[in-house]
Amino acid sequence: MITLDDARELAPYQDQPAQLPAASNGKVGVLRLGFERRGDRTILHDLYRQSPLLVQRALYWDEEMPQLPCVMILTTSGGVLQGDRLRMDVDLAPGSQAHLVTQAATKIQEMDANYGSQIQRFTLAEDTYLEYLPEPVIPYRGSRFVTDTRVRLPESATMLYGEVLQPGRKYYRDGELFAYDLFSASLRAERPDGRQLFVEKFVVTPGQFPVARLGVMDRFHIFGNVVLLTGPERAARVFDRTSTPVWDEETPLASAVSRLPNDAGLIFKVLGQETEPVRAAVRAFCVAAREEVTGRTFPPAFSWR
Repeated sequence: MITLDDARELAPYQDQPAQLPAASNGKVGVLRLGFERRGDRTILHDLYRQSPLLVQRALYWDEEMPQLPCVMILTTSGGVLQGDRLRMDVDLAPGSQAHLVTQAATKIQEMDANYGSQIQRFTLAEDTYLEYLPEPVIPYRGSRFVTDTRVRLPESATMLYGEVLQPGRKYYRDGELFAYDLFSASLRAERPDGRQLFVEKFVVTPGQFPVARLGVMDRFHIFGNVVLLTGPERAARVFDRTSTPVWDEETPLASAVSRLPNDAGLIFKVLGQETEPVRAAVRAFCVAAREEVTGRTFPPAFSWR
């Protein structure tokens, strides 16, 4: 079993919760999703789930890409709890496509012992297309969370991987700006033959190294990160559309796109003080990416008003 227990940043958090030990029954969530092409659309042909992770079925709600299975990932525990160990494996067979989202923000609950972890593995075959665009992550006061994501894909495949990190419950009581203990996230990509493309990792420990300073977050609170893994020609088209940096003092908002090494694709980063402007910037980049890769666009954003 692959674990993250040996990660150096977790050394101070090896104590066991008083309620249930880490990785006990009910605290190991497993999700396995397998997609393959059937006729003119993709189906979810393989599904295994173990609480607290849950997927019910694939739906086809995207009017712009009606052949695209849209899968919503749920959690039965209301967030990530201390001692939780989560794992998700996603496989796309040749020519398949998929869109993955979460049903709500991922809430990293308050902790007084141990930590929560998440392992994600994505394997894409030739000529596949995957969008993984979960809702924001909210690390609560005193929480400790580590996630490790690995993607294996050929040059003909495309993956759009997005994440939005909030500073905590910003408007809860007197506010929770960067009051969590640890947030660690790593992402690496490789070719099917094992050739490494790139690795990105950031470890945030606000109590040891304050993040509200110049060169880190400064006056910004929300961090958006989108990785587009695709072939060089497709990446070049997206770069041409999105390469102008943004510095908006009024909103405020700052964003820019860069090329990844080894012709792996592009990475887009955005900072803001509120969630919605960051989400809008992330969506705009994802729209450009989908249009250039598939020739289709995103449907209009749903308004709850």
